[in-house]
Amino acid sequence: MKRKSRNEKVRKALARRQRVRKGMARTDRARLTVFRSARHIYAQLVEPKTGKTIATVSSRKAGVVGAGAGTGNVEAAKKVGEAIAVLAKEKNIDRVVFNRNGFLYHGRVKALAEAAREAGLQF
Repeated sequence: MKRKSRNEKVRKALARRQRVRKGMARTDRARLTVFRSARHIYAQLVEPKTGKTIATVSSRKAGVVGAGAGTGNVEAAKKVGEAIAVLAKEKNIDRVVFNRNGFLYHGRVKALAEAAREAGLQF
C-alpha cells in the first residue's frame, strides 16, 4: 500500500520518478541513472534484472572534475558523463536506458547525457 505524503512537493516529485521509471521495467538494457544535488551530480549504471550497481561516478571524486574546479555546474556534469561512458565501455556496455530520475531534462542533466552520448554510449 502506498504511503500518503503530507507535502505536495514531495508527492509530485515521487510521482515524476515513478512515471519516468515505469517505461524502463520492460527493457533488458542497463540503466544510466542520474541524481543531482545543489553541489554535485552523480551517475550510476544499474543492471536491470538484479538491480545491482555496475559502476558509479560522481563529481565528488577528485580525479573526475579536477582540483579547484566547480562541482555543481554544467562543466562538471559533462566530465561525469564522459567518465561514466568510459566505465561502461570497460564493462562492455554500449546501449543503456537513460533514467533522469524525475529531474527535468535541461541544464546539468542534459549536459551529462550529451557528454555520455558523445563518448560512445547509445540511448
